[in-house]
Amino acid sequence: MIDVALTPDLLHGGAETEQRESGILLHRLPQPYRSREADDQLRLVEVQPSGVRLSLRTAATVVELALRATRVAYRGFARTRGAVDVTVDHRPVASIPLVAGDLLELDLAAGTRTSVPGEPDVIRCDGLPPGDKLVEIWLPHNEQVELVSLRADAPVHAERDMRPVWLHHGSSISQGSNAATPTGIWPVIAAERSGIHLRNLGFGGSAFADPFVARVMRDTPADLLSVKVGINVVNLDAMRLRAFVPAVHGFLDTVRDGHPEAPLLLISPLHAAIHEDTPGPGAVDPAGFADGVIRFRATGQPGDTALGRLTLQVVREALATIAADRADDPHLHVLDGLSLYGPEDADRMPLPDGLHPDAQTHAMIGERFAARVFAAGGPFAMAAASTSG
Repeated sequence: MIDVALTPDLLHGGAETEQRESGILLHRLPQPYRSREADDQLRLVEVQPSGVRLSLRTAATVVELALRATRVAYRGFARTRGAVDVTVDHRPVASIPLVAGDLLELDLAAGTRTSVPGEPDVIRCDGLPPGDKLVEIWLPHNEQVELVSLRADAPVHAERDMRPVWLHHGSSISQGSNAATPTGIWPVIAAERSGIHLRNLGFGGSAFADPFVARVMRDTPADLLSVKVGINVVNLDAMRLRAFVPAVHGFLDTVRDGHPEAPLLLISPLHAAIHEDTPGPGAVDPAGFADGVIRFRATGQPGDTALGRLTLQVVREALATIAADRADDPHLHVLDGLSLYGPEDADRMPLPDGLHPDAQTHAMIGERFAARVFAAGGPFAMAAASTSG
């Protein structure tokens, strides 16, 4: 086996790496934003490498990656571990659950955090097909990761991804909450179906049209851009309509400063019954505690949109108005989130915790997004066609 240097050019889909004594920590937000403007929640999720993968050009039949993961768990509640997926020439060959690593346990009742150290995981993928190929190791979307070492039984070279870059910002659904594996989150499904290079800025609990995230998008090279906003603003009760509308306009203005003519897609929220007509804030439903199940509920009053209180219905109407007011931008497009997951879908495939889709629903959303956005007639169709031509 050959020791492979973990150089930045092997990593795709992230922002920066940080050398630590225990390994290389991956970041999806660059400095100074992650230390200066991000809150504790965003700092927690930006080091969970959703959409980040190692891309290796190699003839190796065995690849071995040692990593130290830190999982977040809630005391008294079961939570599925993260996984590492391996693809060869964009076809799945293995999905390996994490079993070791460190633990960050949150006590929702007491509001405390407890850290429990563990050992690294060693992800070994053998039996890879012989000959030159692209091996991609997709890192867990829901656990912090430090890379420790990489080994293979043949030389490894960095692979430069020449496909169009899709830069996407959204909430925990975009990060992949409740998906089973890192290639099972809806943005990865849509990107891989369409032959697109994904850079995922989906951050759990952290899609608020923040100005600093807009600056990150402005400064990040990209061919295609999308912004999915609404659910976090409602379930944190973070804004009223008067603040929300100019915040979104300002966010889009900043993105446009760096990408004046790139296709830019504004996506409204998916259906979530608890907040369709009921403002936030959202909260964990104590009724689930006895069963060890996390469920969410809205604590506002149904129908109370006085003084500009936001519900998902209000947000969708506001985003439609924002897009109409920006009709002078021929490259701005709007996608109704209900076309990805609507009330009829909720009857068949309810959200297990009231907010986040399960693995099957992630797959459906990803397929629908690919069909509506990347396929012929969609706002990103030309980029997808260039990868197949």
